[in-house]
Amino acid sequence: MELVKKLDERVAAGNPIKVGIVGCGQMGSGLAHTIGNVKGMQVAAIADIDPERGINTLSEMGHAKKDIIVTDSLPKAEEALKNNRPLVTSDAFLMTRINDLEANVEATGVPEIGANVAYQSIMNHKPIIMLNVETDITVGVYLNNLARKMGSLYTVASGDEPGVCKMLYEQARLMGFDVVTLGKGKNNPLNHSATPESCREEALSKDMNPKMLASFQDGTKTMVEMAAVSNATGLLPDTPGMHGPKVELDALADVFISQADGGIFSKNGCVDYSTGAVAPGVFAIVYSEDKRIRKDMKFITKADGPYYLHFRPYHLCDMETPQSVAEAVLLNEVTVTAESMYSEVVCRAKRDLKPGEILGGIGGPDWHGHIMTYTESSAAGAVPIGIGQSSKVTLAIKKGEVITRDKVVLNQDSFVYKMREMQDSLMAGGLLNG
Repeated sequence: MELVKKLDERVAAGNPIKVGIVGCGQMGSGLAHTIGNVKGMQVAAIADIDPERGINTLSEMGHAKKDIIVTDSLPKAEEALKNNRPLVTSDAFLMTRINDLEANVEATGVPEIGANVAYQSIMNHKPIIMLNVETDITVGVYLNNLARKMGSLYTVASGDEPGVCKMLYEQARLMGFDVVTLGKGKNNPLNHSATPESCREEALSKDMNPKMLASFQDGTKTMVEMAAVSNATGLLPDTPGMHGPKVELDALADVFISQADGGIFSKNGCVDYSTGAVAPGVFAIVYSEDKRIRKDMKFITKADGPYYLHFRPYHLCDMETPQSVAEAVLLNEVTVTAESMYSEVVCRAKRDLKPGEILGGIGGPDWHGHIMTYTESSAAGAVPIGIGQSSKVTLAIKKGEVITRDKVVLNQDSFVYKMREMQDSLMAGGLLNG
């Protein structure tokens, strides 16, 4: 790909890639620092509902506060970039209209904002790189198809599990293997009842948003990440919620295979996760019955086969995202996108919910994410997590029960709801696919 060479050429020309970051929380601020150390790129603008977070991040990166332009005005924003002055704005949608920004990275984690920012970036022919997988698993199929039709670019970022799992998938397919399983290691013990309050002390000690940590502990983030992998590859969860066994590294290729060969799956071609020593890595279990391939694998890896483990012991989150930015801007290539809705992450009650209650969002005290196949989810009338927030409960829902549309009134005024309705309608008519 020669990305570094192409970036060096941008340095020599005095024309680094100007990147905008939407959302300056843990991921967004970390990404800003990473880009600040990549030759040939620069953080030109940051959008956050709290401009002070953008100002502080740029200050930490060495920019004098007096040089930072803070504005929600498009003319002033355009002038700031032309004069090579770093910009901070509270208007996320302004970022989609600034001509000199070559790409935006969406890092809010909020489906409502992510869907709108991605849509407007696509309509303005500006590459959009998503560190917001929650949006992708909700309306990514629609956004991916729209970007292709508009001659724009939409992609989920490298560094998060979907991106690195897709990398393993591509490599395995290009070596002639069948991909049996794509999986990740889960760092936190699974606690479906985790709330921001229950993990507040730990979150603050790690400089994290308590809601974010709750979404890790309750399993939502794992479900979201593997649903994105599923929608990009066609591999499916073997059972709702996936299996998630604790498996040592050297046993992965014995466990994450079909029951017919001694594993846990009813079929091959699955997404799943494991706890324990695998985290924070990602893995692929691949298969070949070719005798020569098996001979070579025995010589190279000492593995007998026919199932083999391909393991990457890390994923570096926002630190790997600049690769997706470079691929998008310099090569017009995506990292990972939703090709169709193979899997869905739905709302499952963390507690008994009473009529009249208004549901909160991801990482809150009301529900956690639960992966199902799209077919199962549609048949059950389950509520996708991306449109669950602000729903009003109309019928009692027991703890552990999947929240269905007949027991809530969804917020039909939200942008992401309207986009999701359009996506479902087009899919039902066979008009949306990869």
